[in-house]
Amino acid sequence: MNREMLMLVDAISREKGVDREVVFGAVELALASATKKLHGGEVDIRVAIDRDTGEYETFRRWHVVPDEAGLQIPDAEILLFEAKEQISDIEVDDYIEEPIESVPIGRIGAQAAKQVILQKIRDAEREQLLNDFLARGEKIFVGTVKRLDKGDIIVESGRVEGRLKRNEMIPKENLRTGDRLRAFIGGVDPTARGPQIMLSRSAPGFMVELFAQEVPEIEQGLLEIKSCARDPGSRAKIAVVSHDKRVDPIGTCVGVRGSRVTAVTNELAGERVDIVLWSEDPAQFVIGALAPANVQSIVVDEEKHAMDVVVDEENLAIAIGRGGQNVRLASELTGWRINIMTAEESAAKQAQESDVVRRLFVEKLDVDEEVADILIADGFTSLEEVAYVPLQEMLEIEGFDEDTVTELRNRAKDALLTMEIVREEGVGGVSQDLRDLEGLSPDLIAKLVAGGVNSRDDLADLAVDELVEMTGVDEVEAKALIMKAREHWFNA
Repeated sequence: MNREMLMLVDAISREKGVDREVVFGAVELALASATKKLHGGEVDIRVAIDRDTGEYETFRRWHVVPDEAGLQIPDAEILLFEAKEQISDIEVDDYIEEPIESVPIGRIGAQAAKQVILQKIRDAEREQLLNDFLARGEKIFVGTVKRLDKGDIIVESGRVEGRLKRNEMIPKENLRTGDRLRAFIGGVDPTARGPQIMLSRSAPGFMVELFAQEVPEIEQGLLEIKSCARDPGSRAKIAVVSHDKRVDPIGTCVGVRGSRVTAVTNELAGERVDIVLWSEDPAQFVIGALAPANVQSIVVDEEKHAMDVVVDEENLAIAIGRGGQNVRLASELTGWRINIMTAEESAAKQAQESDVVRRLFVEKLDVDEEVADILIADGFTSLEEVAYVPLQEMLEIEGFDEDTVTELRNRAKDALLTMEIVREEGVGGVSQDLRDLEGLSPDLIAKLVAGGVNSRDDLADLAVDELVEMTGVDEVEAKALIMKAREHWFNA
């Protein structure tokens, strides 16, 4: 029987083109499965076949688990301390094995063994086919619709199958068994039952690869598609750039009489494609991405990675697009959040923002509105900018001398320090009555907060020497500040 098994393994290996080791593994699994049924429970069985003689041994195994974990599967696990009584140097996740009587092959049941063996072989064949296919490095799967599977479509290419999920199809596209189609290879799911190649016809990468097939200049490196955004089946935008000044990127992608872009559109169920010239300048890129709308002006907010795009009333609907489609695709294409607005809306927003900044400067820098407006007009929008922009840049402001600039920078730094300390101190922060107390500078408030003084009453409770030690002011000034803080006690 052992010699016959070796002959059987060799025959199956040659017939199916599968390595002998795979067939041996399948036979071992079949023997182990049959042995488990005889012993019952959840025992763990290992069968080892000698590859030269065909003789085999059977072992019952126990998995070594930590003592504190306890036994989850008593028939197949053993605690570490018990295992060490048998093998002193054994560790967690090792196995203890005990030889048991082997099941004769003749008692296994030919059909059960055959099914296990054939399944193993099918798995090995599928894995080999998959590896061979992926080794070709193709990005587009070309095949035939084989069948429907729970709403998904199984596509066959030779002996390889791919799965096109419902949410990866182009909306309203009607695909039938036998149809030829192309799809983007989105990845491989090794855990999937059935086809493991995941396909997509709605991914931006699919459009990029279609253009790469239609436009030889892309493969040659003369053109590059920098980004792509799609509303599958409806509209898309791609951004292209030329690496050769002699090549027009947009015209090349369009093709003679639109032949190249039409070929892509036909593959994508009539999806209309806007070809946009990519630019290193984000604002210029956004202007191109919003075409066919004409842009009046753009305000860029680097911190929020957003742009306010101003268009006239005639272009407002075009810029936004039906259901917001145009601006949404432009935003996905460029990677910037785009806010479309009219000139009036932009002016109102800027006025509101300027008013907020004006109040901030008046309050924190202790300046009048005229000085605040000068700073705003020169592009200053935060205390950080006033405090830390290069000195020379502020000296270029008309009417500002070095003393003025130095004083403004110091006030901004004091205000920032105070605000930071308040944030760090947490609950309550500095009370308004302390901030309003005459004679307290932002620097002094910061020192008081650092010393645990957050209100006028806290200051009033201090002794003169405590305030001197805390802030570094002289005794006369310390006494005056404390008396000023206590005034409301006597005026109440």
